[in-house]
Amino acid sequence: MSFDLRETLGKVLPLQSLRNPPPVVPVVRLSGVIGQVGPLRSGLTFETVREPLERAFRMKRLAAVALAINSPGGSPVQSAMIARYIRELADEKGVRVLAFIEDAGASGGYWLATAADEILVDPSSIVGSIGVISAGFGFPQLLERLGVERRVETAGTRKALLDPFQPRKEEDVAHLREMLEELHEVFKEQVRSRRKGRLLAPEEKIFTGEFWGGNKAVELGLADGIGHLHSELRRRYGQKVVIYRTQRPKRWLSWRPAQTAVARDWADAALAALEERAHWSRYGL
Repeated sequence: MSFDLRETLGKVLPLQSLRNPPPVVPVVRLSGVIGQVGPLRSGLTFETVREPLERAFRMKRLAAVALAINSPGGSPVQSAMIARYIRELADEKGVRVLAFIEDAGASGGYWLATAADEILVDPSSIVGSIGVISAGFGFPQLLERLGVERRVETAGTRKALLDPFQPRKEEDVAHLREMLEELHEVFKEQVRSRRKGRLLAPEEKIFTGEFWGGNKAVELGLADGIGHLHSELRRRYGQKVVIYRTQRPKRWLSWRPAQTAVARDWADAALAALEERAHWSRYGL
């Protein structure tokens, strides 16, 4: 009895599909606050996305790689590392990268988007916030009112820089501002290089830390157009394009601490959740 593999497959799949398999566009989701947000919860970091990125660029019949971005920002270092790695993989494979901003691509989230060859947004997306921020609280009189004596010893005259329990010193603030300006310049250079020739507004407008809706972002040249991931990929690469997600959805509380976890761990998790909420609330989300 003879066995014809071609004939057998032809009964299951159209021969045209076997001869001309559809193109593939893997989707890498870059979602959440960028950086470590607590001992029990890790945000969006280079280590958490490195494997999904590598998996995406290894796939065969690649038409492009899509980035689904939904981030209010976070660590500038992690933002730079992730964006740089995306470009390294894209240049190595010669593959086009498309970024689709969902609710927000702001601050570090926009930094990630600049790694793409094209940035597409929803009209209601929050885009921009090209700046650097440092926020905190000061309690210089709190311990005195509570009758608590704080004892701090340092090796290095500036080691206790910006101590929240001491009065703010102008030289400390000047040092912090200098550092923030340096980080801001790195961010601006990333945008200049990746959006070269496409920025449609002066730097004095777009590098203030201000953020805009999707339509305005297109008008300013921060984004290339309005588009949603599935419909746009099908429009560009055909209805039969294979859209492959490289990550499984995370389940809420999937990290579940050990039964012996102390109350401090839960407190840390609560603080991390508040910190994450604060990142999103800056943009009204």
